[in-house]
Amino acid sequence: MAVVVVESPAKAKTINKYLGPGFTVLASYGHVRDLPPKDGSVDPEHDFDMKWEVASDSRKHVKAIAEALKTDNELILATDPDREGEAISWHLTEALEKSRAIKKTTSVKRVVFNAITKTAVTEAMKNPREVDMPLVRAYLARRALDYLVGFNLSPVLWRKLPGAKSAGRVQSVCLRLIVEREMEIEAFRSQEYWSVTAGLTTPRGQDFSAKLISLAGKRLDKFDLATSEAAEIAVQAVQSRDLTVTSVEAKPGSRNPSAPFMTSTLQQEASRKFGMGAKHCMSTAQRLYEAGHITYMRTDGIDMAPEAVMATRDVIKDRFGTEYVPKSPRMYKNKAKNAQEAHECIRPTDMSISPDRLKIADADQRKLYDLIWKRTIACQMEAARLERTTVDIGSRDEQVGLRATGQVVLFDGFLKVYEEGRDDVVDDDDKRLPQLAQGDSLGKRSVTPEQHFTQPPPRYTEATLVKRMEELGIGRPSTYASIVTTIQDRGYVIKDKNRLIAQDKGRLVTIFLVNYFKRYLEYDFTAALEEQLDDVSAGERDYKEVLSRFWRDFSAAIAETSELRITEVLEKIDEVLAPHLYPLREDGSDPRSCPKCGSGRLNLKTARSGGAFIGCNNYPECRYTRPLAGEDDGNAELSGDGKLLGHDAGDPISLRTGRFGPYVQRGEATTDIPKPPRASLPKGWEVDSIDLERALMLLALPRPVGPHPEDGELIEAGIGRYGPFVKHGKKYANLPEVDEVFTIGMNRAVEVLAAKQTRGRTAAEPLKTLGAHPDGGELAVMKGRYGPYVKWDKVNATLPKDMDPDTITFDQAVELVNAKATAKPKARKAAASKKAPAKKPAAKKASPKKKSAKSSSTA
Repeated sequence: MAVVVVESPAKAKTINKYLGPGFTVLASYGHVRDLPPKDGSVDPEHDFDMKWEVASDSRKHVKAIAEALKTDNELILATDPDREGEAISWHLTEALEKSRAIKKTTSVKRVVFNAITKTAVTEAMKNPREVDMPLVRAYLARRALDYLVGFNLSPVLWRKLPGAKSAGRVQSVCLRLIVEREMEIEAFRSQEYWSVTAGLTTPRGQDFSAKLISLAGKRLDKFDLATSEAAEIAVQAVQSRDLTVTSVEAKPGSRNPSAPFMTSTLQQEASRKFGMGAKHCMSTAQRLYEAGHITYMRTDGIDMAPEAVMATRDVIKDRFGTEYVPKSPRMYKNKAKNAQEAHECIRPTDMSISPDRLKIADADQRKLYDLIWKRTIACQMEAARLERTTVDIGSRDEQVGLRATGQVVLFDGFLKVYEEGRDDVVDDDDKRLPQLAQGDSLGKRSVTPEQHFTQPPPRYTEATLVKRMEELGIGRPSTYASIVTTIQDRGYVIKDKNRLIAQDKGRLVTIFLVNYFKRYLEYDFTAALEEQLDDVSAGERDYKEVLSRFWRDFSAAIAETSELRITEVLEKIDEVLAPHLYPLREDGSDPRSCPKCGSGRLNLKTARSGGAFIGCNNYPECRYTRPLAGEDDGNAELSGDGKLLGHDAGDPISLRTGRFGPYVQRGEATTDIPKPPRASLPKGWEVDSIDLERALMLLALPRPVGPHPEDGELIEAGIGRYGPFVKHGKKYANLPEVDEVFTIGMNRAVEVLAAKQTRGRTAAEPLKTLGAHPDGGELAVMKGRYGPYVKWDKVNATLPKDMDPDTITFDQAVELVNAKATAKPKARKAAASKKAPAKKPAAKKASPKKKSAKSSSTA
């Protein structure tokens, strides 16, 4: 039997059903190998040599494939039909050859299919090929570039900008888009303008409305009616004149359907119609693909297979009639620059299976399939036929002119099934107008002025961000979801009401990179690099040449920052952001003067939590602080003395912000009470949701639950540094949700405490094993009561807040435990004497190595 390898078990199960008993179908469970997250995994000094290792969670799967090859001498690589899938096939081949599971006599073939259907799979098996090395080299180039940027730029951020998490080749450029939009919004100054609308009546008594477009014989521009006085003059001009229809123009028009989905347009439409994030959209589409319902969902192609086109036309004819079927099939030109990576569009594998016939339990899968099916059907339907009517109206003296527009759908065509959503608000020009003829005299029902204000550009949604990245040529279909997810996971951006809002961390990182690594955040540079990588995948460019050219300039830019001091960086950021941080005041006073003490000056400061804020340089005498964005208005914004929520027992209860984030406070600081009662907002509680009631709940913590039934000692519930908890004496137990702190009863509290005590009797499982310490003994990352820590024998070293337990490297772990052991000689001596080989001199503190950073996973 031949061994067939795919990525996922779900896909393996479906394909195994199609191939039958003559094949062993196994899953690789992902990329198989990756670059170790430490320095030196890509070596620019040795022709960009890349050191790969089989991931710990992939070893058992590779071993299972190797075991199967002991009895079967044919390996068929059936991973996804894109660059990533090609790379997985290559990784698997390399790993199996290294373990000698693949012999000289082993037949290794590569097959690809765009849909998991019996026809597609069996047809692919008849047409095997070799692994496409140009695609693999393009993958290697991307992976090396992302590693070189992540593992060299991120440590610069750590050293020069406390609290910054990471930087990435595409991630940082995407973040720049969001930060710049936020700065545009802050710099925006609204402008007033007016419009005048007349309610009119035809000679036959039908009502409609028209807008004033000219006054005193001059066509009105948007801001010509700038004040209410100007608008009132315009109203009087219209009211004092008789109006007649000067022209009626009806033009036939048509609307063609949108092209079928590719990855980016599917993500955009799922966001518009369902509020579905890019990551969720792709995971939902992945399940539909693996179940055989749709074609491959990571694609930049919009062409359809001829048989799919004909099947779609048949469905249209059967469901809607021949008048909805165009005379010839619609052909969509593929936008992909590289034909080797251009796949078919995203469409149902069987067009005859409508959404109501598909048996899917998951609601999101049903919604997404319905969207894909309708878009595919619509793309092959007749155009909608419209009639657009423009009616011009004027006075005899030509002093005023008005216009009414309308639209009539003569034949709905594809609109019967589907209409693409819009990101921007458009004028309502599809209303139907009454019958009008040139020369008709019109009656006036009303003439109304309306005030308007210009609006700032809207914040990005995931849909509009993906659209903008696609327009700029940044990233590729398989990367959009991971990029948008990464910048949110890093805390650089938050999503609120489906809009992406830049946070202080993201703003500071962007300003730092734009000033010290400007070239690498330029949109044109990133897009040009993407085109070079496309050339590599087409076999038209050497990938090591691309790496060499990039590294030569990038390494020089890194070296130039080595002498930068943190204070110098903050001063530079403060200078660049000055127009936004310190806007001009209405009274003309110095924007940097402290509004609280009057004598201090405001400047940029960073907090231990990694955030930044504006503070007074008279600290600690003056404790004025405010967020980066916005001036203190004493009400809506968290700044200065904060926002008053109300009073309790005579004390003012306020919502404020400090260097560690927003908090609520009872009363004011005095000489007798320098630190009044305060409570930080717990994770998940939005600032906008805090009212007097919720503030008092926080200030009343810890909350007494009652005496323990066994010993009578008080049980309390509260929120601490590590989240919500219940406490009995010196024993603590975490609660899963913050809200439970305010509702937990005695039975539940006793249960949680008992469960914690039971868990404490069993040995804790490590989150991650890192290998043997140079002095002997295993290094492991553990989950502790006070957060994750590295364990080495009897030495426990807590991880710093900004260090991710999933990405900590071996060198970082050694440095942490050595530092902790040096601080505690007894523990150090015990560990060394127990684990060190005989006659080995006492271990010295390991020399600190260069920190490594998590490489950006966004290709």
